Amino acid sequence: MPTGKITLNLINVAKRFDPLDGSESVDVLKAITCQINERESVAIVGPSGSGKSTLLNIMGTLDRPSSGHVTLDGQDLSHLDDVQLAAVRNSRIGFVFQSHHLLPQCTVLENVLVPTLASKDKALRESGESRARRLLDRVGLGPRLSHRPGQLSGGERQRVAVVRALINGPKLLLADEPTGALDRAAAENLGQLLVELNQEEGVTMVIVTHALDLARRMDRVLELRDGSLRAYRADNTERT
Repeated sequence: MPTGKITLNLINVAKRFDPLDGSESVDVLKAITCQINERESVAIVGPSGSGKSTLLNIMGTLDRPSSGHVTLDGQDLSHLDDVQLAAVRNSRIGFVFQSHHLLPQCTVLENVLVPTLASKDKALRESGESRARRLLDRVGLGPRLSHRPGQLSGGERQRVAVVRALINGPKLLLADEPTGALDRAAAENLGQLLVELNQEEGVTMVIVTHALDLARRMDRVLELRDGSLRAYRADNTERT
């Protein structure tokens, strides 16, 4: 259940790309202002090439806006250097991508524990394995702890990626087309799992997706079109 506290605040965020060949600049994002509350789940939809992944990367500090500000729990991230931003990403933001990015040589448990290795929180490092085992059991992968990614189905690999994103107890979970590479049944299962974990873990969640059935499971659906972010309307189904 969303609270009245703002977790993520975008203020006049714009992103411009200047081609190296000297051709005309492209304004991908135009003065986007958006507030996302604590524990809220939000889906961002829109046409291919509209800048959804760019916006998500800015939310997650993987990219910087050309102008504007992004605040996380009231902290303005625009004033942080690259080292400080990396610390924010590791401790307060979890990422799930269309491709799971699991390490093929590592077991399921080892993959989940990778983010804890860089944590400065000693208590978190020490409790990481028990938390990993609990979450993996929660998503139905308790019997797969010693398996490697190549021994798992696509849906199982994405569940591992979700647990890895949650292992450090982030405030914000960002997912970029998390069901895009899955078959229908696996996509439905992962979508339901994300909804449940959003509530159980109390994490704020933003998902970029082309799947309207997944988007409609979220508390709110926003559409990115022509560089602007707005509330999604059901009559836009054919355009998205």
